[in-house]
Amino acid sequence: MKSTLLQVVQSILSDMDSEAVNALGDSVEAQQVASVVEDTYFNIIAARNIPEHNKLIPLVSLSDNARPTHFTYPARTKELIRIDYNIGTASSQDYREIVYVEPLVFIDRMSETDLKVTTVDQSAELFVANNKDPSYYTSFNDNHIIMDSYDAAVEAHLAANKTRSFCSIYPTFSQTDSFAIDLDQPLMPLLLSESKSACFSLFKGGSDPKIEQAARRLKSYVQNDQYKTRQASRNQYGRS
Repeated sequence: MKSTLLQVVQSILSDMDSEAVNALGDSVEAQQVASVVEDTYFNIIAARNIPEHNKLIPLVSLSDNARPTHFTYPARTKELIRIDYNIGTASSQDYREIVYVEPLVFIDRMSETDLKVTTVDQSAELFVANNKDPSYYTSFNDNHIIMDSYDAAVEAHLAANKTRSFCSIYPTFSQTDSFAIDLDQPLMPLLLSESKSACFSLFKGGSDPKIEQAARRLKSYVQNDQYKTRQASRNQYGRS
C-alpha cells in the first residue's frame, strides 16, 4: 500500500518537533513540507529508471495527410525505449519493431532513388516512401517522431491505434491529503530521508547527521534493488 502525501508530511513534522496536523491545509509549515516532498520526489525519479513508471502505450498521431508518418511523444514521456507498428489488421495483428536511427542517417536514407517519395514537411524538403510499411524512425526536435514510410494503398497516414510504444513516463504529483505517492516501496524510505534532510536544512537551520547517514545508505541500496523480478543484463536504449 502506497503512502499518502499527508502521511509523509506528518512523519517529517513529527521528526522536526513541529506542530502536528490532520490536513495539509492546517498550517503553512505543512504546505511548505509538502512542496519539499514534491521537489525531492521529482529529483529522485529524474535520476533513475523507475520500473513502475514504464508503460506500454500508443504514440500520438498528428492525423495529418500532409505529414502521414508524423507522431508526437505520449504525454510526460521521460524516455522512449521501443516502438512497434501493426502492419497487419485489427483481427490479425502483426506488430513489427520500428528501429531508431540518427537524424542524419534518416536524411541520408531519403536519397535512395528506388523509393516512391512524398514531401511531408513544409519547413524543409523531407521525404518518406508511400508504398511500404514503416521500418525505422527518427526525431529532429525531440518532439515529433517521423517514420520512414507508409503504404498509401492501405491508409492515408500512419495510425496511433496501430502503434505500441514502451516508454518511461513522468507521473503526476498532487499536493492533496489523500494523494498516493507513485513510488515503489524500496524507494519510499529514500524519499522520506531526503525530504527530512531538506526540511531540516531549510526550516531548522541545519541537517541532522543521522538522517544524512540514512539517506546515503538508502541511496546506495536502491540503485541495485528497484525491480521485483531480478533483471539480467539488459540492452540500453536512448531516447530519440
